[in-house]
Amino acid sequence: MPIVVQKFGGSSVANAERIKRVARRVVETKKAGNQVVVVVSAMGDSTDDLIDLANQINSNSKPKAREMDMLLATGEQVSIALLAMAIAQLGHEAISLTGPQAGVKTESVHCKARIVEINTERLEAELEAGKIVIVAGFQGATAYGDIATLGRGGSDTSAVALATALKAEVCEIFTDVDGVYTADPRVVPTARKLSRITYDEMLELASLGAQVLHPRSVELGKAYKVPIHVRSSFNHNDGTMVQEAEGDMEKELMVSGVTYDLNVVKVGLFDVPDRPGIARTLFSALAKAHVNVDMIIQSAMHNERNDISFTVGQNDQEVAVAVVQQVKEEIGAGGIIYDDKVAKVSIVGAGMISRPGVAAMMFEAISDENINIEMIATSEIKVSCVISAEDTKRAVRAIHNKFQLEDGTIANNEGFATA
Repeated sequence: MPIVVQKFGGSSVANAERIKRVARRVVETKKAGNQVVVVVSAMGDSTDDLIDLANQINSNSKPKAREMDMLLATGEQVSIALLAMAIAQLGHEAISLTGPQAGVKTESVHCKARIVEINTERLEAELEAGKIVIVAGFQGATAYGDIATLGRGGSDTSAVALATALKAEVCEIFTDVDGVYTADPRVVPTARKLSRITYDEMLELASLGAQVLHPRSVELGKAYKVPIHVRSSFNHNDGTMVQEAEGDMEKELMVSGVTYDLNVVKVGLFDVPDRPGIARTLFSALAKAHVNVDMIIQSAMHNERNDISFTVGQNDQEVAVAVVQQVKEEIGAGGIIYDDKVAKVSIVGAGMISRPGVAAMMFEAISDENINIEMIATSEIKVSCVISAEDTKRAVRAIHNKFQLEDGTIANNEGFATA
């Protein structure tokens, strides 16, 4: 009997009525002849509410990461129990398991741990007994038995990891949107839903601000070739399949989507001595502080000095600035600056590889809106620009229009001709 892993986000289980709807959806999957493992997030905004409570208690200091994990893991525990009860009301046997009970083992890092292993013995036994298994997402246990969470959005990672360990036929990610769109429909009303997208494209989109899937879940899906179906929990429409490229899949669109990220801080270290080892000193220090660095730019040397700029997430701003200040003194740099009023806009598409001039089209769209570009980063399938946050929506609309993503007409290999 095939195994299907389904993940439902916080909006899908936000209240009793929605939990009952999820229960019906899960039972339908079971009746279709599948063994079902369900991963759920905390209800609605309950995680934010717990964080707010912690901040009220710890008004003069930052709460310890271990205790935050103990607190935040309770949100998913509420969801799994309620969903198990709802499924029981429909006449089907279900069992709720926390991450540790489900055999999820993590590294000993709190608040953003990585999964190192899943012992599937308990899961397989419950499935063989005919039960629907409901697992708390976002969490696992360290080697010492402490609860560790995977960071925000970690339930996606839990779901794909479980699908990998159980060799599931598919991992269905249910959310409040119908699938992956060419842009955020709230910003670009003409955005079009994609029927399929490659792992590489989805990974770039997720890493660059798209909220549909967590990047780590896409990494896992790609590494273990787990098909991921992104679909709505509010209807039965087909969504977007995230999978390996098939045939001309990568060539269909020059650009698959445009996305943006407001969770960006630009940090600059200027008047830096030009000598070997400076970059290693800076970025090793940031790595030791568990700061994830994104875009990095080093300016051309002038008078044996140069500037280094990079971006981090806003949650890492305080730590990153403190680290850079320390490194500044160590290496004798002139000073540091940071700006949290910026955003990153990006285009992604596997079809970029064979088409010159894609970046120029993006820059033209931004320029036509009289928007200044502060930083640029590229890869084979993406171009990202840092701009002022206040210009974000205007830039996204202009880029989406430039590449005609509403109807996907810029799609052939001969320059930029439209169909």
